[in-house]
Amino acid sequence: MLITCEQVSAGHPDKICDQISDAIVTDCLQHDRQSRVAVECLIKDFNIVIAGEITSKYTPDYTELVNRVLYRIGLENAFDHYEITTHISQQSPDIALGVDQDGAGDQGMMYGYATNETRCMLPLPYVLATEALELLKRLDNPILLPDAKCQVTYDYRKKRIDTFLISTQHREDVPLEDVRHLVEGVMRDVARHHKLNTDYKALVNPTGRFVVGGSFADTGVTGRKIIADTYGGVCRHGGGAFSGKDPTKVDRSAAYMARKIAKDIVRSRFAKRCEVQLAYAIGVKEPVSVNVDCFGTNRVPLWYIRKWIRKNYDLTPAGIISFLGLRDLDYNHVSSLGHFWRGWMPWEK
Repeated sequence: MLITCEQVSAGHPDKICDQISDAIVTDCLQHDRQSRVAVECLIKDFNIVIAGEITSKYTPDYTELVNRVLYRIGLENAFDHYEITTHISQQSPDIALGVDQDGAGDQGMMYGYATNETRCMLPLPYVLATEALELLKRLDNPILLPDAKCQVTYDYRKKRIDTFLISTQHREDVPLEDVRHLVEGVMRDVARHHKLNTDYKALVNPTGRFVVGGSFADTGVTGRKIIADTYGGVCRHGGGAFSGKDPTKVDRSAAYMARKIAKDIVRSRFAKRCEVQLAYAIGVKEPVSVNVDCFGTNRVPLWYIRKWIRKNYDLTPAGIISFLGLRDLDYNHVSSLGHFWRGWMPWEK
């Protein structure tokens, strides 16, 4: 069985927008812990549009936050060229009515997943793709530019990598062979780290050239990389993005809690794989449903696991925010290379 997962770099235009949106969320919460934030970003060429709803005692310096994000990505040389437009209003009072009473800010389904196939309890091809881009970034090689994507196809039946694909932006004066030599070395290092085969199909910049990248090749928008943000497509997704949302939004907070619960189920050896679904109604505190799928790997009945979840976790938005400390986090840490990748985040512990 072949399973394919992808990851994108911090310099991908959609992730630039995610990082700007989460920089705004973090900045607002650091100055006013009760801030309500729902912010989207769009980037095209040198144009950045920030739009959404913010209810807070604090007003962010959007230019400063954008510049910090661009500097972190490696786009600091373009500071003076970007034109930033903002369209910000306050949260709808109709939505605030429900949230003020600790109810969910919207309806929806959120999923969490865990598997015992890797130490971080994420799908192996997703881990390989993410590690490859992380290593590529750590190399800090001057021939490479910030925009990159990785895709790994893994054969679960044969327990081997089938295809390893990386497309990375590079300087115009660099021969493609130099790029391939560097990137193929990263692929091999990641495969060997996991004691896997290195005779996979290696694809590096299959079009032959990747000089124009970032917002000059594609328009970026917040929330368009929700599969790369989560589990690489191995489990279901409710459709709601995380970035740009304060923790009263269950799209974010309940998805983090579902991941925490799924990990705890696998850690407790109730199952080898687990997908948790939480569903909410706007203005209602408790989830309208809690569901679990262990794909036939469970050692205890599913009804027992559902009962165990209800007994051990406060699944109200306020309970989740308090349990995970979501008003005190720096969301800049999770706005690129996945939200379930860093072991120090509270839902990963």
